[in-house]
Amino acid sequence: MSGEIYFSNNHRDLCVERGTGAGFQFEFSCGRCYDTWRSPFEAFRAGQVAGWVSKGMNAAWSVIGGAATRGASEAADGLAGHSYGGQKDAAFSRAIANAEGHFNRCPRCTSHVCGRCWNPGQGLCLHCSPDTAAEAQAAQQRGLNDMAGQRAYDEGRRRGSSYDATTPRQLVCPQCSAETRGGAFCMSCGHHLAQAANCTGCSQALPTGAAFCPACGTRG
Repeated sequence: MSGEIYFSNNHRDLCVERGTGAGFQFEFSCGRCYDTWRSPFEAFRAGQVAGWVSKGMNAAWSVIGGAATRGASEAADGLAGHSYGGQKDAAFSRAIANAEGHFNRCPRCTSHVCGRCWNPGQGLCLHCSPDTAAEAQAAQQRGLNDMAGQRAYDEGRRRGSSYDATTPRQLVCPQCSAETRGGAFCMSCGHHLAQAANCTGCSQALPTGAAFCPACGTRG
């Protein structure tokens, strides 16, 4: 196929070379919303005939056998394969010409977009020239979300001032491996979760099962 090729990165080849469903069809997608449009199906007669011949010859082979039936099938396949490439290129050219009526090519980013993703007043896609009213509404929502998020963050900081961050917590139960969310007891099996004790003399954390503080010797 000669000349410039459009839709090089946003089309899908749906063509079938051989069989009763042989034909040419291509699917094109919008570069912004990815909605698709399919070109009209064009039958590939040589491929359909090859499919019919192959099917008939296989049936004949099962009944009478012989090299003639195999040769006829191979000849039909060869004829279809010989003409397939050229006819496919021509069908693709027609499909592109048809697709250009369903998509707009943005002169700024060169994307092909559908009518819903096109700003006709500016002659640009909505990626490059967003709709002003939609952008203003979205900006209002972002401002609302940002302010609500900031207030929630400030409230979290206020609550966090009373959170005991020094107490060790087991986040996974050693008995059943369930998540504990930092509680004193496992919500899954009720296992009492170990909380490190502190020395009454020097406040040093005591190892599990220690009878005396390793730092000052105070009895636990």
